[in-house]
Amino acid sequence: MRTVFGSWKYVFKNIWFLLPFAVVPAVFMALSLDYQCVSAVWRDFFTGDPRAEFMELFHAWSFLRVDSLLGLVYSILAVLSVIFFMALLLAFVEKHMRLGKRTMSGIRQQFLSNLPSVALAVFWYLILYEVWAVTLSAVLFAVSDISATATVYAADVIFILLFAFALIYLATVLYLWLPCRQMTGFRFFEAFTYSYRLMVGVRGKLLLAFAMSAVALFALLCGCSFLPAAIFYIVGVVAFLLLFLNFCVRMEAVYFETDKLDREDILRHKWEV
Repeated sequence: MRTVFGSWKYVFKNIWFLLPFAVVPAVFMALSLDYQCVSAVWRDFFTGDPRAEFMELFHAWSFLRVDSLLGLVYSILAVLSVIFFMALLLAFVEKHMRLGKRTMSGIRQQFLSNLPSVALAVFWYLILYEVWAVTLSAVLFAVSDISATATVYAADVIFILLFAFALIYLATVLYLWLPCRQMTGFRFFEAFTYSYRLMVGVRGKLLLAFAMSAVALFALLCGCSFLPAAIFYIVGVVAFLLLFLNFCVRMEAVYFETDKLDREDILRHKWEV
């Protein structure tokens, strides 16, 4: 189960080196959530009223806040900070796994090389997620017209699970593309073809890992929607901090694993022991 849990071991073992890369993205990702809509939708859902308006549902699922100018600024800063710090984090982790060194020296060129590819990947995931959020919101809104409340609940759960599986399945398609581009220098299509072939061999494990993270995040945010906004956002920052680190670290770890590359960080640890 190294594909599923190995990245968590790396994250917690190196947490003090990795934290600086994740704090800013985590803060703005949490602030990109519309607490009012998240709270209204899930409070009603868990207290006997699964019906909500389309825009309320969309704002509850979306990471693009349009409820206020400040909310929009938070969303823009979230995207920009994710691009910047993901490019930096991938360069740092790749150096550590390749050379066994946890230092910032010498990663500037790799960071600059990563930026265009990371920006493209982040926008792909953002567009994919927002299209998913619009579609799911429309389906849940259509289901709300059913008169029987029990049927609405059953349909909501079924559609949320089906859409969640579709989302994480699509998320795996490009998952190893970034480290492949980073370490091989292949062009877009060649990197996609090669990384996709590597990913297919571990897709089941990746789906399980993504599903566990998604369920944990969903449960935390739903539970905290019953609490004051300050607690909701604090928990959100911690959750996004860990998930951001794990998402990026697993990307590198799985690529090293599937491409049969030696992990110098592991080898050095064995030598030291």
